[in-house]
Amino acid sequence: MLTGRTNAPEINTEYGWLNTDRSWSIKDFAGKIVLLDFWTFGCINCQHIVPDLKRLEEEYADVLVVVGIHSAKFDAEKQNETILQAIRKFGIEHPVVNDADYKIWNQYGVRAWPTTVLIDPKGKVIGQHAGEGVYQTVQPYIEQLTEEHKDVLNREPIRFHVEHEATPEQGLYFPSKLISDTKGNIYLSDSGHNRILKLNQQGQVLEVIGSGEQGFENGSYTEATFYEPHGLALHGSILYVADAKNNAIRKVDLEHKTVETAASNGEMGYYFLDDKLDEPVNPNSPWDLLILGEYLYIASAGNHQILRMDLATGKVYRYAGSGREALTDGPLLQAAFNQPSGLASNGPILYVADAEASAIRTVNTETGMVLTPLGRGLFDFGDVDGDTDDALLQHCVGLEVIDSDVYIADTYNGKIKVLDLQRRRVRTLTSGLHEPNDIIFLNGQLWVTSTNSHQLFTVDLHTGQKQEVQVSFAPANV
Repeated sequence: MLTGRTNAPEINTEYGWLNTDRSWSIKDFAGKIVLLDFWTFGCINCQHIVPDLKRLEEEYADVLVVVGIHSAKFDAEKQNETILQAIRKFGIEHPVVNDADYKIWNQYGVRAWPTTVLIDPKGKVIGQHAGEGVYQTVQPYIEQLTEEHKDVLNREPIRFHVEHEATPEQGLYFPSKLISDTKGNIYLSDSGHNRILKLNQQGQVLEVIGSGEQGFENGSYTEATFYEPHGLALHGSILYVADAKNNAIRKVDLEHKTVETAASNGEMGYYFLDDKLDEPVNPNSPWDLLILGEYLYIASAGNHQILRMDLATGKVYRYAGSGREALTDGPLLQAAFNQPSGLASNGPILYVADAEASAIRTVNTETGMVLTPLGRGLFDFGDVDGDTDDALLQHCVGLEVIDSDVYIADTYNGKIKVLDLQRRRVRTLTSGLHEPNDIIFLNGQLWVTSTNSHQLFTVDLHTGQKQEVQVSFAPANV
């Protein structure tokens, strides 16, 4: 018989609850099987298990309660408002408690994100599982608990009064990556709306790519569906899209106005060290794209690697990163990254926003060496300007290179910072943004997405003054 021996510690904190209208305790769930999900919203592996949790919630709606325990890694992840934004972004349906001081984390002996803890209907801890693969690991235990405790199970669903904010049909919703074409038009991933927008520099929407529905369908602009698109790259009349939650690279034919899948079958690719070095691989939560020469480089955030697609063959191969999550320099396949989420280039040098290490990395595509001009490690982050030996970022996600300056979307600090590679110094250009996700240089100024405020800004390169670009869906001649 599956029997827990330890009473489950309580799950209330002074920081309060989200996605529900009241506080909850373990005692409130007597007669229920309880699954605690310890997560932090910037962690890609935590995002990966959301579908598993939803599947379990649906299959065991009468006997299972899922509770999110948000034990933040970064300072910016400890605020109720930013956690609530993540809940909305990821479509989380269960209550979440803010465990900002790790009180619950420590009481349950958790050591890694994500970790799930299973509690039986009598309030006893059955065990915990660290990492992904939650459904196949946990589901058999839920089946066993359902059978063995059938006489004491409470099969009346609990109503949590989850906060459902209606997704706005117009405007931007969690805008992320952007690029420009040769005519000065902008392509923008409107990730919360699962679509790509083509804009002019006045903010006028010229075209909408994707129906807006969440999915993985090819077809015309109005038929095609995406699932949280991010990175974009242009190659002639082809627009490549990092379709992050579909683990795919999509291919938009701008002339024929169609969308197809360039790489992946939708499954996450996992490969480490010497795995699959000379055979095609699947992207894993691809977050950004960049074309250099005849190759499309892919920031494969979910497996901490840089992949490379041969544009002639459409095949994707491993390029840099062992698959380990670490800040390790060296030759391409010995180096290690930490959720790479942004790409830019200057000549043969590829610049990488290495988000979980709050670092800027370089990949020399000629010598095959990976270096770190800014950043120290997975748990070294902050908001400090100055010499690169002292400077700190906080979960940087986007970047742009102009001459010897690297402009950085210092995402969790809400700032655009500038890394002067010649002087080896970092300064703040502008602040007051809400999780800026990407930067491009166009028409003498920076264009920046402020993801959590659902806005697009231009920023003056010299003064740092920012101005919102009002995105308009109305016909230009009205």
